[in-house]
Amino acid sequence: MKICPDCKDVIMYCKCMEKYFEKMKSNNKIKVVELFAGVGGFRLGLEKYNFEIVWSNQWEPITKTQQHASDVYVYKFGENNHCNEDINTVKTKDIPDHDMLVGGFPCQDYSVANTLKLAGGLKGKKGVLWWNIEKILREKKSKKPKYLLLENVDRLLKSPASQRGRDFAIMLASLSDLGYGVEWRIINAADYGMPQRRRRVFFLAYHKSTNLYKEMKKNEKTWINDSGILAKSFPCESESQIMYHKSEINGTLEKLTKNFNKNIKNNKSPFNNSGIMINRKFISTKVSSIYTGKRTKLKDIIISNKDVHEDFFVDKVVAENKEKGWAFHKGAKKKIRKDKKTGFTYTFSEGSMSLTDDLNKPSRTIITGEGGKSPSRTKHLILNKGKYRRLTPLELERLNMFPDNFTQKGINGDILASKRAFLMGNALVVGVVEKIGNELEKRIKNEI
Repeated sequence: MKICPDCKDVIMYCKCMEKYFEKMKSNNKIKVVELFAGVGGFRLGLEKYNFEIVWSNQWEPITKTQQHASDVYVYKFGENNHCNEDINTVKTKDIPDHDMLVGGFPCQDYSVANTLKLAGGLKGKKGVLWWNIEKILREKKSKKPKYLLLENVDRLLKSPASQRGRDFAIMLASLSDLGYGVEWRIINAADYGMPQRRRRVFFLAYHKSTNLYKEMKKNEKTWINDSGILAKSFPCESESQIMYHKSEINGTLEKLTKNFNKNIKNNKSPFNNSGIMINRKFISTKVSSIYTGKRTKLKDIIISNKDVHEDFFVDKVVAENKEKGWAFHKGAKKKIRKDKKTGFTYTFSEGSMSLTDDLNKPSRTIITGEGGKSPSRTKHLILNKGKYRRLTPLELERLNMFPDNFTQKGINGDILASKRAFLMGNALVVGVVEKIGNELEKRIKNEI
């Protein structure tokens, strides 16, 4: 016998009925397509809740013959419904219908539209990938996903330098033209107790047919700070009403490309670290985090020196060498540089930074160049129990809140430590996605 959770009556069934109920339960999952999947950060965060990845895509154009991220993804999640092909070559009809599209699309060479005739009318090889998202939404027509969850570096809100905010304005405009409202927020994972200071902009889009879109439209004044998905996931407060900004994104995508913010004297982006957009009208304000919980420090995630391979230790002389060692790279310096296009010569200056990372704080941001033995300004160097060393791949995984040794193996065998570091530099903090996924599931489960 089984008791119905709704009417509390007794349900009589055989094993066939058990399979039926399990199938029905599976069918009620929120179906997700994961683009630019990397090693599966979005999947790890979302599938803790009622989300199911029904199709994924990962392709690394820089190393076409070595697809380490995809290899790890398939090793962990299986090859079913995973595509390791250039997304530019994938036809929309081959992507299954889904409720939500997610992805941390590459941040290099932001895309801008030149003409509508050029579907990829863009500047920059990786920048073109934004328009793959737009293309999927457009070509899915009435079957386009109801929800989007996208992630990028925080400077997206103020790029390029010559027209601050243009790229994000184009993205917002194109989403609005496709029937979506958007909320965005720059989230620093460490502000909410996570082990890494990683600032990323997350933006959620809701199709106008959804309750969330209608709720956001009805509650514009409270959505950013109180009632929105991001506000519920990551509590915040406005820093100042002076920063509260309202405006509208006007013109075709071509005109936006040429003219957006071009003649503004202060050349500041109109997009603060949080905001919403409906029908091309946006409200933006600067917010700060509200968090009183436990804070994870770098010392909380590092492993014992005795468990670290000798390759990761750095000789004291090399670490403290101010002429060519780690101390040199971390120190202040001036460099004469020349612009290859214009021939203009200028002096590039950088200030000094601590030789070692503070174990009593969250870590600095992991970057793709974290691997390798050579001294570097941007790599992490710690002093633990009197010994200098670099961070291990396992520790880098922990900083992104991945399971231990998640990237150790792929379908073609062990992954080199330097490659594992690269994979984590490209990844996101899983804990951020978990929090958003948890709140989003609560709000949309009755619409699926």
